[in-house]
Amino acid sequence: MHILIVGAAGMIGRKLTDRLVKDRGLNGKPIDKLTLLDVVAPARPAGFAGAVEAASSDISLPGAAEAAVANRPDVIFHLAAIVSGEAELDFEKGYRINLDGTRALLEAIRRRGDAYKPKLVFTSSGAVFGAPFPESIPDEFHLTPLTSYGTQKAVCELLLADHHRRGFLDGVGIRLPTICVRPGKPNKAASGFFSSIIREPLSGQEAVLPVDDSVCHTHASPRAATGFLLRAAALSREQLGPRINLTMPGVSCSVAEQIAALRRVAGDKAVGRIRREPDALIMRIVGGWPQRAEARRARELGFRAEESFDEVIRVHIEDELGGRIAA
Repeated sequence: MHILIVGAAGMIGRKLTDRLVKDRGLNGKPIDKLTLLDVVAPARPAGFAGAVEAASSDISLPGAAEAAVANRPDVIFHLAAIVSGEAELDFEKGYRINLDGTRALLEAIRRRGDAYKPKLVFTSSGAVFGAPFPESIPDEFHLTPLTSYGTQKAVCELLLADHHRRGFLDGVGIRLPTICVRPGKPNKAASGFFSSIIREPLSGQEAVLPVDDSVCHTHASPRAATGFLLRAAALSREQLGPRINLTMPGVSCSVAEQIAALRRVAGDKAVGRIRREPDALIMRIVGGWPQRAEARRARELGFRAEESFDEVIRVHIEDELGGRIAA
């Protein structure tokens, strides 16, 4: 099996690569080759016996997507994207990377012909939905995004579904909740503070909270996100049916409940490292996101996330901090 990961240098891409190397296979088949692409060349994984190609590539550029699928990978994980805050601030860049890059990849697959029909797993977002919301987003809720990022992801979902319907590929789109707690340095995602108000205090550093404590959102850990991707790659056309874009499950809680979980896990000193500093742009973007999602179809299809935000924090401590937190 040959697996291509587009966006392999990102956090989820690295986690997915590590998991595939550890498992040595996917869907019961051994992995013979990994192709890892990103705008910055991904690191080559240690301990993988098969072939590895790790290269710098921007699939929105002419010819790049064609080169990416030239060796006909069996499974493609398309994770590459400009994140929400950056896509809102840089309109042209967001559309070029998020929409044009995805369409270039879909078209490169279609034009390969010769019965080439890979499995393509695309990471979408709950930003495809827009307010006003019901108490909990059902699987049938309409796509009315209120940001450029959400619009780009919604268009890509439709393109993926049409290429799937026409038989050019076997596609599945997964709308990720906010992935929390993200390791490493903050990125430009509007949702980044959900991680930073946990990550930095656990490491003894100050964190900035740009929104009100009442803001509610849905979260899943990087470990759960990797599981979502692997489960998506295992689904058949028959299991998916015609609606191939799925909302993933997660833990829905308010910022106040996040902070309460941090206090239970790490104590008052950690909570004291959170500094409130309102940011109007982030408040506007996050205000247009759904708070809760039923994710009924995803759960029925075997997707699993954490059951509490305490568990989300403990996953971060275990996976990223070696089980230790700052005093």
